[in-house]
Amino acid sequence: MATLPAAFAELEPFADWALPSEHDRYAKRIASTMHQLQTFYDAVFPRLEDSVDYLRQVALDGISDEDRSLLWLFSSLVTVSFPVEVWSQPRVPDSGASALDVVVEPVP
Repeated sequence: MATLPAAFAELEPFADWALPSEHDRYAKRIASTMHQLQTFYDAVFPRLEDSVDYLRQVALDGISDEDRSLLWLFSSLVTVSFPVEVWSQPRVPDSGASALDVVVEPVP
């Protein structure tokens, strides 16, 4: 069964990145290799504008599971963009063992 809208079917191999919380997305980023992050980024980034156009037409009240997964998938793109575009590593440079946990998140 598809977890993303049909218009984004080619991104199904990356559906495991459709994570509901920033904490989960960050944990997956840290647990991933740069090759995995780059592969995800290279597949998903070209569809960013399409996803924005698509999601602008979706009402958050009563959002479908597939549309919610798409929203979360592209939230993960934001989470991996700096490691891919700037740092070339999953962790924030020079941050040592520091961590920051988000306690409250917006809910669609």
